Amino acid sequence: MRIRLDIAYDGTAFRGWARQPGLRTVQGTLEDALARIVGGAPRLVVAGRTDAGVHATGQVAHLDLDPEQVRRLPRGRGAEAVEPDEAATALSGRVRGVLGAYPDVTVRSTAVAPEGFDARFSAVWRRYEYRIADGVARYEPLERLRTTTVRGALDVGSMDAAARSLIGLHDFAAYCKPRDEATTIRTLLEFDWRRTDDGVLLAHVRADAFCHSMVRALVGACVAVGEGRLSVDDVVSIRDGAVRTSETKVLAARGLTLTEVGYPAADLLADRAEQTRRRRDQE
Repeated sequence: MRIRLDIAYDGTAFRGWARQPGLRTVQGTLEDALARIVGGAPRLVVAGRTDAGVHATGQVAHLDLDPEQVRRLPRGRGAEAVEPDEAATALSGRVRGVLGAYPDVTVRSTAVAPEGFDARFSAVWRRYEYRIADGVARYEPLERLRTTTVRGALDVGSMDAAARSLIGLHDFAAYCKPRDEATTIRTLLEFDWRRTDDGVLLAHVRADAFCHSMVRALVGACVAVGEGRLSVDDVVSIRDGAVRTSETKVLAARGLTLTEVGYPAADLLADRAEQTRRRRDQE
């Protein structure tokens, strides 16, 4: 049985999502908790691997369980037949119990995944937000772990114009950390900035997928525009040059949060997953 898990975490003390020997990661923490519940070596497949320090309120993963593992989920049922929905619902509560009080990662909900669902390959887009406190913003101690601080006052209007100018299907090599044989062509669906009531600058970024450090590099380019060091035309020229430059920098992970993952209708999940796998293989 395949189960969908909706996950949230404070990334501050994690070395990213992916399990790494000797390091505390989100995947490792959750898989260790799951192993205590269902036994074996459960493996989570995630919608998007976040970097060290990046947070999530809307991360999605899936988990495949065999019949014996499913029977273990509702407490005290033994070998008695278990309804799939009952088993899936029981999983989130049991994981939270293993993680203990006040954990920095939690499974918010679990459900039987629709046929054809793949947390990674069925996804059609991912949405992030980025928070910046500049010299105008009111400092909030309770928000410090998810907000990046920048000196001086930033021009949010110019930053918003720069962000919107980057939307579309492009090669974002200039705003990605290169990885061998990985494409940097992405469709940026939304990118905008606004100032919240407490003065914090908030970006919303949505794309079909993101290459490594892409969001934080795009944010860094917009900050350079907000500081007056670059123009809107400059960030477009940098993108079209498809070469990384020292004119912009990758901002800190602490300000970045994965907020939502989008999927197609249930009857299109399998086709979407197959299309994505085929495209990745060709890349």
